[in-house]
Amino acid sequence: MSALPEVPQETSSPGSESRPPAKPRMSTRNRLLFFATGWLIVLMPFLFWWNTWFGRQLSDKQLAEYLQDDKKPRHIQHALVQIGERVTRHDPNVTRWYPDLVRLASYRVEEVRNTDAWVMGQDVSSKDAAQAGFHQALVKMLDDPSVMVRGNAALSLVRFGDATGRPQIVALLQPAKVTAPQAGAITDSSTPGTIIHQGGIIAKIESGGQTTEVRSPISGRLRELSARTGQTVAAGDPIAVLDPGTEQVWEALRALYLVGKPDDIPFIRPYERELAEVPDHIRQQALATEQAIQERAK
Repeated sequence: MSALPEVPQETSSPGSESRPPAKPRMSTRNRLLFFATGWLIVLMPFLFWWNTWFGRQLSDKQLAEYLQDDKKPRHIQHALVQIGERVTRHDPNVTRWYPDLVRLASYRVEEVRNTDAWVMGQDVSSKDAAQAGFHQALVKMLDDPSVMVRGNAALSLVRFGDATGRPQIVALLQPAKVTAPQAGAITDSSTPGTIIHQGGIIAKIESGGQTTEVRSPISGRLRELSARTGQTVAAGDPIAVLDPGTEQVWEALRALYLVGKPDDIPFIRPYERELAEVPDHIRQQALATEQAIQERAK
């Protein structure tokens, strides 16, 4: 019986190692798509930030264009912030836009009016501000439907030496009460203790297949939520109570240091307490404000 022929075995040279099969290379087209996608991921947030950052310097031409851009109210806000910064730097050329500041005091968008009230308070002594009518425009803004616009106008008037807006300043120290704008069912709501910015959503109300967002009139902390998810509310029912934010309280206390009266003290004293939610600098300012009021009363 003949032996079976031997099958030749693969041999390798001494010291050689087996190599894994080579991976297929990414095509040039796919590599370009990959890099383009990565670049867009980085670029888009930057472009959003660049277009919404109010610190970006504007040329005179851009500033004039932005002030007239009714399609993009944030452009108007950007221009107003830039004007305010130029005023504080005593730029003599900024007065050319003063008539626009008075015009924008009645603009349809609350955020624009709010910023405008602040900017007009940056120049309280020049003849150009007087001729433009800053003081009169701010007095009219005390009747604005927005509590924040009224408050900013009142704070700016204090810089003019005018205490006409003192009630509006006191209101800045008080909690904001939010009511339902219409009847319906609460479909979503925030949580008590949440920090909410002005315009932030507190709750959503659904009625007839339409959803209405209930937004915060101020920046602050959600102290109390009266209506929970699933609850049905009527128009005007209480929804939430918000405590004012630290910056708002700080500015109000500083203004009342100058124009406050004894009747304002009950609204100041809650901020004199040693509580975790009352920062120390707020407590110190509240104590100083009450003392200044007491001394004036003597």
